[in-house]
Amino acid sequence: GWKDSINATIINFNNEKMQITWATRELFPNENVSFVYTFDEGKHKVWKPCTTYLLDQDYNSGCLFKTEGPTLAISIRGSNGSEELFSKKLKSDFYIKPNRPENVTFFWKEDTVNVSCNKPKRAVKCLELELQYKSKFDEEWQSRTSRCCSIREQGFDPRKCYSFRVRLRRLAPFCNVVNYSSDWEAETFWRNGTLLDSCDDDITSQSNTVIVLSCSLAVLLMMLVLLILLCKWQRVQMSVLPAIPDPKYLFADLFNDHNGNLQEWLDKNDHVVLQTKPEYEEPESITEAESQQEDGKNSEKQGPLEKVFTFSEAAENNDSKAAESVSLIPAPNTMASFAGFHILRNDDVYVML
Repeated sequence: GWKDSINATIINFNNEKMQITWATRELFPNENVSFVYTFDEGKHKVWKPCTTYLLDQDYNSGCLFKTEGPTLAISIRGSNGSEELFSKKLKSDFYIKPNRPENVTFFWKEDTVNVSCNKPKRAVKCLELELQYKSKFDEEWQSRTSRCCSIREQGFDPRKCYSFRVRLRRLAPFCNVVNYSSDWEAETFWRNGTLLDSCDDDITSQSNTVIVLSCSLAVLLMMLVLLILLCKWQRVQMSVLPAIPDPKYLFADLFNDHNGNLQEWLDKNDHVVLQTKPEYEEPESITEAESQQEDGKNSEKQGPLEKVFTFSEAAENNDSKAAESVSLIPAPNTMASFAGFHILRNDDVYVML
């Protein structure tokens, strides 16, 4: 009977070559085993010795030979060739590993790519085409599969560079007992339908863009912070050091036209004199005699003074000649008001704004 007590790896390369391997150091330590095989069916089998051994530290660990039929029988024997250590009968068609896809072409249209390859000569229904792609900023490959031998995929960014690779897969368990795939076809690089040597330039340009955007964002944030600090500083400065109003804006004509000469400005601006109210207004109930009596008392204490008229009295009399003859020398220790400003004056002060 056939002995099937050990595991062996069986690969049929595109139905052209067979490769059988085993773990010789674990299964057959210190023994250099031999291998024989046959594709014959029936009682009269002709066993063929292995001509191409695969070695593991000078010990036979596998055999490579030509595929000659769909049914295969193998046998591993001792070093003398008489004792059988392992045997197995199998269908070679269930262990096929396809070759790489041939003549792979890429057809681009806007954000869509069509990938195709030549159809193999046999068992096309057992094969499917697998496409994998990624940009340099993707961590993992994106995978798509389709029946042999074309595939269509869309959604590619024309600004990015993509890496593509394709391979053929053998369908299992319908055609294979092992899910074997071909080796990957050579990797290609594309951007917007243009074949490139690599995607290294894409990394550099993207990195430069990120640097520029980061610097711009940092500058904007700094400007915003400085603006906020400036606004807060102005508010603090106004609360600690309040602004002093400049009288030249309230009396622009006084400084611009009269060079700050108050007497000249008053002479030419009677309306200002008329609108200015005295700080103190005598009640109507006070008689002229009482007023004269108070003036007499003041004259006894402070000496003779020129008669002073208020601006309101001059306005009420409507006598222009009298107004011109009125002396503008202020009474001692009196208050005068001009446009909301109160000024304390005495007989030794000359006021000029």
